[in-house]
Amino acid sequence: MRHAASSPAATPSTRGAGSRSVAAAVGLCKVYGEGETRVAALDDVSVQFGRGEFTAIMGPSGSGKSTLMHCMAGLDDFSSGSVRIGETELGGLDDRHLTRIRREKLGFIFQAFNLLPTLTALENILLPLQLAGRTADQDWLDTVVASVGLADRLQHRPSQLSGGQQQRVACARALASRPEIVFADEPTGNLDSRSGSEVLSFLAASVRELGQTVVMVTHDPVAASYAGRVVFLADGRIVDELHQPTADAVLARMKRFGTDQPA
Repeated sequence: MRHAASSPAATPSTRGAGSRSVAAAVGLCKVYGEGETRVAALDDVSVQFGRGEFTAIMGPSGSGKSTLMHCMAGLDDFSSGSVRIGETELGGLDDRHLTRIRREKLGFIFQAFNLLPTLTALENILLPLQLAGRTADQDWLDTVVASVGLADRLQHRPSQLSGGQQQRVACARALASRPEIVFADEPTGNLDSRSGSEVLSFLAASVRELGQTVVMVTHDPVAASYAGRVVFLADGRIVDELHQPTADAVLARMKRFGTDQPA
């Protein structure tokens, strides 16, 4: 990995944390360019995500919300600070070890479903496990498939599924390996409101009933209201938190950051 790691100088906020920290950042900075072109996408961010917690990350366009998720998930390097997944410090890990962390400890859901069109739903769900050389825990797989309501769609290919069903396949794929934490980047961005509600309800249920930890980047106050905690970023810094949010309360907080329509 090409970033520098520094020893934590402070303890990240524990407000809203679950039984213990699954992922944490301390003094996290991400800088692009130098001199007059220097931009701090993340500026001394400290945050942690507790086990069994559903956190939404929100902020205006360019606030650093996706950058934070990508750095914490080992998808992007960072300039300074510390990122931990469990007890593992990501700073200084090479690409091979980062790939292992992502495969063994993390799940990912993106706005684009990223399903392979030639594979069935079940084959798409099992693909990350196969790439990692692991065998699925059948009881857990059955629980996940039942939770997303896909039992009668497992032999269908993506082209035979609706957008909402495809995203539920992507959700099942993310959970199939029983990851420490699932990172979701605008998971309902390509869905209509009904399909989006189904996906968000599943993510909330996975936290509530399966003990999953979910961190979701979103621009949508309604989507954020499914989380138990919302972390707000502006100009690369955490500026606020909201617990047990409603859509109206989230929108009111967003208006403080100079935008009526969060992006």
